[in-house]
Amino acid sequence: MLYGLLTYKEGAGYYNLGDHVQSLAARQYLPRVDALLNREHLADYSGPPIKMIMNGWFTHNAANWTPSASIIPHFVSFHINSSAAERILSPRGIEYLRKHSPIGCRDHHTVSLLRAKGIQAYFTGCLTLTLSNYANVNPVRRETILVDPFFNLPSLQRILVSPRGFVRSIVKGEILKLGRRRKLLRRAFAKDYLESMVEITQELPSIGESDKLRFARAEACLRRYAHAKLVVTSRIHCALPCLAMGTPVIFLNAFDNIIDTCRFDGLLDLFNRIDFASDGRARTNFGDNCPLDGTRIPANLTQHVEMADKLRASCRRFIEEA
Repeated sequence: MLYGLLTYKEGAGYYNLGDHVQSLAARQYLPRVDALLNREHLADYSGPPIKMIMNGWFTHNAANWTPSASIIPHFVSFHINSSAAERILSPRGIEYLRKHSPIGCRDHHTVSLLRAKGIQAYFTGCLTLTLSNYANVNPVRRETILVDPFFNLPSLQRILVSPRGFVRSIVKGEILKLGRRRKLLRRAFAKDYLESMVEITQELPSIGESDKLRFARAEACLRRYAHAKLVVTSRIHCALPCLAMGTPVIFLNAFDNIIDTCRFDGLLDLFNRIDFASDGRARTNFGDNCPLDGTRIPANLTQHVEMADKLRASCRRFIEEA
């Protein structure tokens, strides 16, 4: 039997290491990786039968759904975004998912979408919750890392990525929101504490990097998070692996767009969070008042542990099946 792993190449601009983190979560269950298959072109595969764990966001290229009949899929941590649901859940798409049901879903939103179409579905959470193999056994933790806070808000980097993007930001009024990210951070954290954080990003330029390099970058991120004193982020594929590795993490939640919020249904309750109201007010779900000054780091919640155990068992059964 051959074993495949999802990879991601979606054009110019930037790519998100979080996608590769999801593939790393799947890779740990495979005896080997015989082929890397682009998530956006699974219908094009024409090789021998190949087993694949189908976790993550599906799909930006919904017109190319469904996957090849030669792919033997295991659907766990499967997410259909609201932006792609109508095209994925075409009559052909519904037939395909029914054939491979029950479908393990990353979020309750996807469960509801599938059940409404008569497809057996259940909530699994995200496979990145099983990345405990990257955990740090060294008790010394130094950095407090800030990873892509409020990445849903406009940034100068995104606005200037192309002349077309710059014009679009003016038309949509996004350029007027450039300062909101820093304002929200100041609501959440005391000035000295915020300035002590090391800020990094999981969104990197697409400059022809190989899959090997992208996976290496994703692993380097995980190892850095594993050694952190605290990670503060708005990226679920930073926050979820931190739970798996035992790294204290706080999730910054200022999302109000259905494309974003549908991804989090069932996952947000796993985190210590700072939630932001529309007027910018910041409130924690762990009892401390904002702005936080770093004198106390809350212990992670533990609801994810049982979820991770079930995901591990599910993936191992799939690999062991003839």
